[in-house]
Amino acid sequence: MTDIEKDGLMAERIAENVSECGGRTFFVGGCVRDEILGEKVKDYDIEVHGITPDCLEKILDSLGERISIGESFGIYNIKGCSIDIAMPRKEKVRGLGHKDFDVFVDPFIGTEGASKRRDFTINALMKDVLTGEIIDHYNGRRDLELRILRHVNDESFGEDPLRVLRGAQFAARLGAKVAPETVSICCNMKLTELSRERVEGELRKALLKAERPSVFFEVLREMNQLDFWFPELSSLCNVPQNPKHHAEGDVWTHTMMVIDEAAKHRFEVSNPFGFMLAAVAHDFGKAICTEVINGAVHAYEHETKGLPLIESFLRRITSETKLIEYVMNICELHMQPNVVAGVKASVKSTNRMFDRAVDPVALICFSVADSEGKIPPREDASNEEFLYERLDIYREYMSRPYVMGRDLIEAGLSPGENFSEILSYAHKLRLAGVEKKSALKQVLAFAGKNLEKTNKLW
Repeated sequence: MTDIEKDGLMAERIAENVSECGGRTFFVGGCVRDEILGEKVKDYDIEVHGITPDCLEKILDSLGERISIGESFGIYNIKGCSIDIAMPRKEKVRGLGHKDFDVFVDPFIGTEGASKRRDFTINALMKDVLTGEIIDHYNGRRDLELRILRHVNDESFGEDPLRVLRGAQFAARLGAKVAPETVSICCNMKLTELSRERVEGELRKALLKAERPSVFFEVLREMNQLDFWFPELSSLCNVPQNPKHHAEGDVWTHTMMVIDEAAKHRFEVSNPFGFMLAAVAHDFGKAICTEVINGAVHAYEHETKGLPLIESFLRRITSETKLIEYVMNICELHMQPNVVAGVKASVKSTNRMFDRAVDPVALICFSVADSEGKIPPREDASNEEFLYERLDIYREYMSRPYVMGRDLIEAGLSPGENFSEILSYAHKLRLAGVEKKSALKQVLAFAGKNLEKTNKLW
């Protein structure tokens, strides 16, 4: 039995006990939505109505080890299960942030009142755990069929600014159109008080779960909500490109196309989220480098001059150093694969490129996405084939025995201020495919010349 099946059985056991006490238990949120869409349910959330918190706690205690995730909010779990167990709540806004609410448990608010506090109609659907009855007070099923994202309540929706980003990511994941009245409210909401962790969370879902993640940004643009969290991306709108190579139009359009092409390769790489962030940020430099020379549009050195913009963007949404380094590395190198493939560069050149890459496979995948994310796309696969052939060569070179620090010490060298320079030279010989015995002789000769030069300076 799978974990999700075990969770489903536990939900039924809870519901049976709740029913004996006069209450009802409902599946709520994404599990109901996914089931209606015919998609695989990944986890269960249930909401318990019509009994007191004390009664629910006794029921949970009888079924296992109760975990209070937010006891004052009426949120529980049972050890060994992944079900979020909640009671209906009321919320009262007291600030501008996502968490600036006073929350009150109200088990007797009723299904309509409980659904009213949800963000979108498609998330306000409820399903009775025991009978299977679908409770749909706000026409969420109709909106789900029509792929329309519509807010539930005019008064409460605008109180939580995170809903702007949630709306954008749901639109991307579901391929939905945001209702005009919902867009209108979102246009007037301020995102300045959101934490970067919350923003990163919604961005991550959009980039990793949507078939076309570009919809996330297109919706934010429609809502006029790019400028605070994604100003570098907003700056790409209307930045021209050379129509000979980019008939699709401005840099924004190209970036959106690359994001969707990158999504086809995101799970082939070591860091899918970092890979997708690189798709978002790779051409930020074009906003400051683009110029017209002799009637032609160019953006020379945008891949390096844009790095400060990319770093600023990344540090705004994450504090994860390894993630930032990963994205910066791909963005800095993103032009090189197609350049070296275009001229059929030497093995030494491609080895150097792959050696600089934090994830060589991601670099190749990105070059493919960058080539296909434009009009006309590159139709032949010769560059990709060439790059993977060279990656095989690089990996084979790296698997060979090579000169290490201990080899130099055994040969009589002592670690000193020039040691790192000597090891760097040894690594160059490794990339060039020089076998270890010959490389050691060359490295020792190089070290001898360095020592002689140092002695002359003294």
